[in-house]
Amino acid sequence: MNVEYAIIVKNKTRLEVLIERFNTKAQAKFYIERSGGNFEDYEVEDRIFHESLSLIQRQLSKVIKNKIIERAYVPSFIFSKDQVVIVVGQDGLVANTAKYVNEIPIVAVNPDTARYDGYLLPFDKHNFIRGVRDVISGGYKFRSVTLAEAVLNDKQRLLAFNDLFIGASTHISARYQISFGASSEQQSSSGIIVSTKAGSTGWLSSIFNMTAGMHNFVTHHDEKKRTLRLKDDQLMFVVREPFESKVTQAGLMAGIITGKSKLVVESLMPTKGVIFSDGIETDFLNFNSGSIATIRSAKEHAKLVIAVSK
Repeated sequence: MNVEYAIIVKNKTRLEVLIERFNTKAQAKFYIERSGGNFEDYEVEDRIFHESLSLIQRQLSKVIKNKIIERAYVPSFIFSKDQVVIVVGQDGLVANTAKYVNEIPIVAVNPDTARYDGYLLPFDKHNFIRGVRDVISGGYKFRSVTLAEAVLNDKQRLLAFNDLFIGASTHISARYQISFGASSEQQSSSGIIVSTKAGSTGWLSSIFNMTAGMHNFVTHHDEKKRTLRLKDDQLMFVVREPFESKVTQAGLMAGIITGKSKLVVESLMPTKGVIFSDGIETDFLNFNSGSIATIRSAKEHAKLVIAVSK
């Protein structure tokens, strides 16, 4: 692979978003401090991020041509095979980027290791250039991440790196027919989460935390934290807060979707039904009455470059 260009993907800092909202930094500071917030934390976060970004771009410019694009423009940006993608930000930015780059290698950089956990960010501002050089030379190692896909009966398609949400766009209950394997039933719930292995430490883990906390009031249990062991090619679906009634059931609550199985969900919602991915509500498909979604592993995989010690 002949790599000729590096694309740096970044997101706006919290301070930049505040300044956009209130027009000036002074007005943003006044609003936060009047509300009892710590404006200095926003400033420190912004300063560290831009110092890291500046260092990353300086190092990168010595090795390869590059340009910066904002996360908001990623869905419409045309990526090509002669590029390497440098994601600079939190873990969620990796997820929001990976489904659009079509298996182009991603070097994910943690710009603030004291602030961000970085489960998906194996590089920092000092060692990322090694990963870039490995990609350019063709000798890089990578972690392959299976994506999830939702395909509607009208052929519309949505990919997810971490998870898909299937439900209502507001806090009303979602109504749908769910089918998995030989089981099928009508349900009313807060929606369905379908998680990849990469996403199992995120939204899905919060559901496990919730059920573990509720279990304290039911019976004695082992206090050790529960973890889910998904294989790379597996997805897990979980129904949130199902409600049983004369016409809705709560028997089909969770399952593992393998390469040979699929989850089928038919919308029974006349309006406000949606499917969105990776927590981005603007990245969605309408899912109203007449829509049938088939959920399975996608053929695409994300390539996350691994930091190799030398």
